[in-house]
Amino acid sequence: MQGQLNLEALFDVRGLTAVITGGSGGLGSAMARALAEAGVRVAVISLHSTSSAKVVETIRADGGEAIGIACDVMDRAALEQAREEILRSFASIDILINAAGGNQPGATTSHEVSFFDLDRQVVDRVFDLNFAGTFQSCQVFGRKMVEQGHGCIVNIASMNALRPLTRIPAYSAAKAAVANFTQWLAVHMAQEYSPNIRVNAIAPGFFLTEQNRFLMIDAQSGALTARGQTIINHTPMGRLGASEDLIGTLLWLVSPASAFVTGIVVPVDGGFSAFSGV
Repeated sequence: MQGQLNLEALFDVRGLTAVITGGSGGLGSAMARALAEAGVRVAVISLHSTSSAKVVETIRADGGEAIGIACDVMDRAALEQAREEILRSFASIDILINAAGGNQPGATTSHEVSFFDLDRQVVDRVFDLNFAGTFQSCQVFGRKMVEQGHGCIVNIASMNALRPLTRIPAYSAAKAAVANFTQWLAVHMAQEYSPNIRVNAIAPGFFLTEQNRFLMIDAQSGALTARGQTIINHTPMGRLGASEDLIGTLLWLVSPASAFVTGIVVPVDGGFSAFSGV
């Protein structure tokens, strides 16, 4: 019948090329594998070649198409070199996922280290990795999208972008900047270049990663810390997120199904952002 939706086509991303910074991390690697399974050619960018190679090996073993590139997202020249290498292999860059980021203990307040004693250099490194790394990657890979007249950028924000959490001021500020920048860039790309270049963000709730494990899990007992238990108590679904929980939202944002969606930050948080604590 005329006008009937083709649901398969709505979510069809086969043949597209995705670049994933931080692609060897817990969340980034899960997204890389999922996109490859959906038929996307994946360029996995990580700081070290050995870590990106492991993700690529897994993707290829499952029949997917992927390359791995060692690149520091803080190095503009390295990002530009990575872009040219990707274009030689895959010819286009249709999707950019900015998953490179993380926190460091030196930028975290504790009973031993007060806010007033945080090391400014460590704070700068955390802020730059999360915000400037995303900003610069959008510049480098977004330029190709402008040349093509189409593309999709998905930034990885955080619950911290919506509600600053205690103890991690640099990370919270950086992710808030990522969320704000996502909205700014969405408008800029649509108005200045093409409405077919979309920019959105995912704000994961609480997922156990290597970066936050020291805050969530007691190293000696393996039990939740008081902070970890508080998070569970304030998450209506009563659990931490698994990397697979991000995949449905990601596939929606990079597919034709979200063709009229740009400039949004989508929480994937088990209800944390909706719960007042009462």
